[in-house]
Amino acid sequence: SWTGIMDEKFRFEIGQLIEHQRYGYRGVVVSRDDQCRASKQWYESNLTRPERLQPWYHVLVHGGDASTYVAEENMREDAGGEQVVHPLAATFFMYFHQGRYTPRDDVSFPSGLPI
Repeated sequence: SWTGIMDEKFRFEIGQLIEHQRYGYRGVVVSRDDQCRASKQWYESNLTRPERLQPWYHVLVHGGDASTYVAEENMREDAGGEQVVHPLAATFFMYFHQGRYTPRDDVSFPSGLPI
């Protein structure tokens, strides 16, 4: 199917734990785009301005209520396997098991996230 082909371009899956390579925060992927879908204004306010034509991910950030929109080149897998503490985690995921979240079937991503 078309989505199967598209999935091959992504290094990270929904529900996967990640770490931001530059800023060091941990989070969990809640959705992904094949390229930057943010507005030109938002993109130009981004200090690092990674290449727009690569996968970008909506991430719930551990330890608060923030979410971010991150370019794939700035992410690495978080191998620690510890749960992300975020008030929206239960909105997007059913449960956490062996270092990974299981997405809910009935939630559209990103639901109510900025960008």
